[in-house]
Amino acid sequence: MFKSACLFFAGLILLSLVIDGSACTTVVISGKHSTDGRPVLWKHRDTSFLQNKLMYLTDGQYDYIGLVNSEDEEGREVWGGYNSAGFAIMNSASYNLNIDDTTSLKDQEGVVMKKALQVCTSLADFEQLLRDLPKPLGVEANFGVIDASGGAAYYETTNFDIRKYDVNDPLVAPHGYLVRSNYSMSGPIDEGYGYIRYQQAENLFYLGAALKQLDASYIIRHVTRDLRHALTGVDLSQNLPTKNPTFVPFEDFIPRYSSVADVIVQGVQTGESAAHTMMWTILGFQLTSVALPVWIQGGPDLPKVLTADETGVAPLCDKSLKLKDQCFPIKRGSGKRYLNWTALLNKEQTGIWQKLQPLEERILMETDKQLSLWNKKGLQNKDIQSFYRWLDQTVLDGYQKLFGI
Repeated sequence: MFKSACLFFAGLILLSLVIDGSACTTVVISGKHSTDGRPVLWKHRDTSFLQNKLMYLTDGQYDYIGLVNSEDEEGREVWGGYNSAGFAIMNSASYNLNIDDTTSLKDQEGVVMKKALQVCTSLADFEQLLRDLPKPLGVEANFGVIDASGGAAYYETTNFDIRKYDVNDPLVAPHGYLVRSNYSMSGPIDEGYGYIRYQQAENLFYLGAALKQLDASYIIRHVTRDLRHALTGVDLSQNLPTKNPTFVPFEDFIPRYSSVADVIVQGVQTGESAAHTMMWTILGFQLTSVALPVWIQGGPDLPKVLTADETGVAPLCDKSLKLKDQCFPIKRGSGKRYLNWTALLNKEQTGIWQKLQPLEERILMETDKQLSLWNKKGLQNKDIQSFYRWLDQTVLDGYQKLFGI
């Protein structure tokens, strides 16, 4: 009896680790409903691979920028990104599609997304790719896709089947967006994971749609770091603690211990060049990091803080993880499930995110300023490179001044 109980609870712990290691919250927004007519794709990545980086890759028909595990030196798998044709893709793992499937090939989502970025220009291309790839695909995922023609859709994809949800179809997405976490609408109800995160994201995007604020900046400012819990009603942004350490349970918020990066791709307006597609990235724990923009038009030299240095990790991600340790200082037992609330936010306004928020606002405002200029005179590689240098210096100086790292 005791041995059986131990095995049972060990299985539950292992399952919890698996889910924590492969969970995401995502959205696809139609350009017909965004604030500026540009479709938007967002992935809030949760994984056991804490160190992430950006890579500019030229090994396909199209150049592309992708989010990659830092240990993946060659960029064999991509976990979100976009290419020079304006095609963008991301995914969230689903856990209610391949329930009775005994296929041994699994976890090929990063391989499929890399292939798509190499060769696809449109949703139709991606659909053809999924049909043409050998079966079983080795996937169980909600793939979110946008393209330079305004296409926007989710593809709930199993080893053998595809179900498309067109975000431009008002019967499918009446408010112009669709949210997915770690279950699929075409799978059995109540199976899978992420229902509470899904509900909070749905609440936020429903409000954003009503206020006509759906764009990349809304996600950065109001969604990816949201600290409200859809089930319990807890709001960690209110009634802040004093400077004394205060620990709170930290499960099923949009940001979690396993949250490691954000990818937000902003597409182009109808008739606009695909070159104007851009991607925002937050590397590391979102509440200890800042959002930075990149453009394929800027060439392969991305901001240095977003790419691997001589140590093999991206400096921004590494700095973020150092600060994350202050938020989760208890390493034994279930310590990672309890947030040091005071380290993040407090009444004295000395919390990590309270210090970082003005730095990110400065970046957002300066990016808007640059985009206004570039929309008039066109995107030039030299201008983007100059802005990258400003971003690098601003981030490095900011973290050094604020935290001494």
